[in-house]
Amino acid sequence: MTDRYLRTGIFLAPFHALDENPTLALERDMELVQHLDRLNYHEAWIGEHHSGGFEIIASPEMFVAAAAERTRHIRLGTGVVSLPYHNPFMLASRMTQLDHMTRGRAMFGVGPGALVHDAAKIGVKASDQRGRMNEALDVIVELMAGKSVTRKTDWFDLNGAQLQLPSYSQPGMEMAVACARSPVGAVAAGRHGVGMLSIGGTSDEALKAHANNWAIYTENARQNGKTADRSKWRIVTFAHVAETREKAREDVKFGLDRYAKYFTDVATFPILPPGITDAVEFLTREGIACIGTPDDCIRHFERLWQGSNGGFGAVLLLANNWADWPATLRSYELMARFVHPHFQRNANALRQLSYDIATSNRGTYSAESQAAVEGEIAKYAAAKSKRTAK
Repeated sequence: MTDRYLRTGIFLAPFHALDENPTLALERDMELVQHLDRLNYHEAWIGEHHSGGFEIIASPEMFVAAAAERTRHIRLGTGVVSLPYHNPFMLASRMTQLDHMTRGRAMFGVGPGALVHDAAKIGVKASDQRGRMNEALDVIVELMAGKSVTRKTDWFDLNGAQLQLPSYSQPGMEMAVACARSPVGAVAAGRHGVGMLSIGGTSDEALKAHANNWAIYTENARQNGKTADRSKWRIVTFAHVAETREKAREDVKFGLDRYAKYFTDVATFPILPPGITDAVEFLTREGIACIGTPDDCIRHFERLWQGSNGGFGAVLLLANNWADWPATLRSYELMARFVHPHFQRNANALRQLSYDIATSNRGTYSAESQAAVEGEIAKYAAAKSKRTAK
């Protein structure tokens, strides 16, 4: 598909093992974003979490502001802000400021909150999170459109709330809603015509759920006079690549087991069912992850594309620290060099065409060139002979 252009990026929660120096871990997160900026990745989405020990960024806005000063091109999103934890007026004000400070490179990703421990610590019931997300999102969209909002709920009270600044980005700051398996995120995103972040895995079952949620998104967009734009749809997956499959498998021995244990003990859902003894084999067989070569990664992304039933706008890698730092950097580099061009209007197609044309005409052009050279040699010899004769 030469007209296909798939953006690339990461979804950075982040995930740092409990024995890591947290200050250095945060610095490494920043260095990762800088590395991706140099490698021409398009986006980095930064999470918000407050408990559990592994996911240690509490304010994605602060991280985005700092990262924007260290990078040149990559766009930086909140991935995602948990709306039930924030007054929507204050949050919309902060994000609009960030839109200006980053000159439009910031993106506003939102969700209901993933870790039940976070919500419990501030007295938010799990049963209230999705309702609160919708209430806050309705207000934020109105505020960022320049409207004055008066609204009272059981958790916020706005009286003529209006932002001081318009959005720097025009026609408005890019927004997206996180969507796992349930349709809640798809309904909210479609209603407002904003992007959708599919974060519920990439097994066959998950891809069917994502495609179904996009259909729900499309229907809700239509009902609310919005356009369903597939370029606003992002799918999150796992991938680690190396020069060989054997090396890739060896690389992830560094951190995969600790990551899986965290998801079993703390996070929303386990990534491995009980009794699995070979995590790499299970994750790759089920389509949850690519752990292999760049060619394996191309096949993995192609599978996501086909499973979406029509394509999507960006593939985001869930940054996971399965491999050590050098191998992680190398993985992102290999993908940028050998995987991304395949999905970006076949970036090397014109180069290949030029090569093929040059190859097919080499005999003719070489003969002409050789004849021209020999002609010049003969002309020089003749001229020299005349000078000698005189």
